[in-house]
Amino acid sequence: MTGTTRPADLTAAAHERVYRVLRQQVMHGELAPGHHLTLRGIGASFGVSMTPAREAVRRLVAEGALTLSSSGRISTPELSPERIEELAAIRALLEPEMAARALPRAHFALIDRLAAINAANAEAVLKQDAVAYVRTNLEFHRTLYLRAQTPAMLALCETVWLQLGPTMRSLYQRLRRREPPHHHRIILAALRAGDEPGLRLAVRTDVTQGLKHLAG
Repeated sequence: MTGTTRPADLTAAAHERVYRVLRQQVMHGELAPGHHLTLRGIGASFGVSMTPAREAVRRLVAEGALTLSSSGRISTPELSPERIEELAAIRALLEPEMAARALPRAHFALIDRLAAINAANAEAVLKQDAVAYVRTNLEFHRTLYLRAQTPAMLALCETVWLQLGPTMRSLYQRLRRREPPHHHRIILAALRAGDEPGLRLAVRTDVTQGLKHLAG
């Protein structure tokens, strides 16, 4: 049996691929709020059968990345102001803590990497590329938080990002930013200075101020 791939293994591999790609698309705002999907459409898009498409959707619904109505309609989340406020509050609790825990491990190479990501974020702003903006914004935060070595916190945070992805795209398109997030520069300065209170404040402000435009 060595070297033989069973049908069940192929199905599992297909399901994992569909799940990961769809998850990334939702998190990065590639799909707008309220965007409708079908199992048939997902299957055709990925070249897979209904089974892996269904399993991927099931996992994403459990994570809050997709919603499933009582009639079986699949869509990306359309968040109420109250829900946006709740998710912003979770970010304000989790992300400053992860940043503070990352600070002792924030070596110069990491800070240079974050500055490079922020430059890519600025380029996305100039190009008015909403998806690239959301992607590089989250990459900036995730790269820092990985240094905190708090996988459970990061997993919770990514679940929040998943739910907010389509909304973040909508927010960007509404605000039409012309400059990258000002607080990213403050975060970088605080990391260089080893300033934990300043870092906490900059992260908290950065992850909540934009969402206030939607929740307000």
